[in-house]
Amino acid sequence: MDYVMLVGVGCLTGVTTVLFGFGGGFVAVPVVVAADASLGGDAMRVATATSALVMVVNAGFATAVTPRRVLFALRGSGLLLVLLAAGAAAGAFATRLAPDGPARWAFVAYVLLTIADLLLRPGFLRTYAGGEVPGGAESDDAESGRASSRGVESGGAASRGGPRPLPAAVGAPIGAVAAFLGVGGSVMTVPAMRRAGHPMRVATSLANPLTLAIALPATAVSLASAAVPTATDARVHLVGLLDVGAAAALLAGALPVIAALRRRPPRIPDRAHAWAYIGLLALVALAMLLLA
Repeated sequence: MDYVMLVGVGCLTGVTTVLFGFGGGFVAVPVVVAADASLGGDAMRVATATSALVMVVNAGFATAVTPRRVLFALRGSGLLLVLLAAGAAAGAFATRLAPDGPARWAFVAYVLLTIADLLLRPGFLRTYAGGEVPGGAESDDAESGRASSRGVESGGAASRGGPRPLPAAVGAPIGAVAAFLGVGGSVMTVPAMRRAGHPMRVATSLANPLTLAIALPATAVSLASAAVPTATDARVHLVGLLDVGAAAALLAGALPVIAALRRRPPRIPDRAHAWAYIGLLALVALAMLLLA
């Protein structure tokens, strides 16, 4: 029954990958914690590692099918990607040493603080000047990419000459926190890109290649780690810290959904898209609180 549940949640991670840039981390972590509850205090450690593997595949696939005109917004971000990867490697190493309880509560606290920031600090929910994304709420990826390159004003971020790039200096801390908590980084990068002048559709699309830069080194560290001692008694098959069975089930549900949604992306008004992003974060925080 766990695998049926994981495939179903995998479908949800496919939706969140395309619509919100969440390659699986925020959604996958609570579910793997529940599925591997027999691991006791090691469940959170295995869940964060497994979510990194899911994010590598989901974010990599989503990036591969993202239009080049959208990805072009990341030009000149080489140092940012390197620092994201370096921070992620450090965060993944720290995960091996952290006790389960504090790591789980840190996950919940981080999500709740992010929700408060998005609601209280100007710049995320506010619509574009004039009330809508240029081209209307029905604009597609191409129109969103053109709007972004024209430098529309997102969330009050004045963007004369185009949206601002993310500063490279944020790469290391984002990568470290994302890998430590298993969240992928999109919860930090999407609001930052939104405030820098990108519409939600573009910000969530760009989150996938940034997530990939974080998830790859985190997965490599997890593969090189020794399996937790409780795995044998709990009959959970691990490769390093990765629950490969759970990852396979999640990906079996996610990849077909990503392919379908990228082929025919839903058209969501920008403000509704931003509210849905916050709503998903709230659901994930609630799920982790119920599991605590």
